[in-house]
Amino acid sequence: MLTERQLDDWGVPSREAAQVVAELSANAVLHGRVPGRDFRLTLRLFPGGTLRVEVPDARGDRIPRLPDPAADEAECGRGLRIVAAYADRWGVDAGPAPAKTVWAELSQGRGRW
Repeated sequence: MLTERQLDDWGVPSREAAQVVAELSANAVLHGRVPGRDFRLTLRLFPGGTLRVEVPDARGDRIPRLPDPAADEAECGRGLRIVAAYADRWGVDAGPAPAKTVWAELSQGRGRW
């Protein structure tokens, strides 16, 4: 996977980051797709070791939210729970219209690297 190769080049362990990339990318394909348009993945490593994963897609009208805990028995809908468990922070930035960017940040702390 390209994400793992890039993180190796940066000296950043990839297990948790690769899972966050996989979940955000899957959400972009499942919920953010518009025919004829793809999503983009951006990885940024900031001084101090914070990794930011950004996945813009073309569906700004579909804002992701953590599912209700009552939905624990559902067969899908756990992706953002996984992102929230691995990331220190995550969120959604609007625009430019009609798009949005879902992002997550994983810091060097929390015993990661």
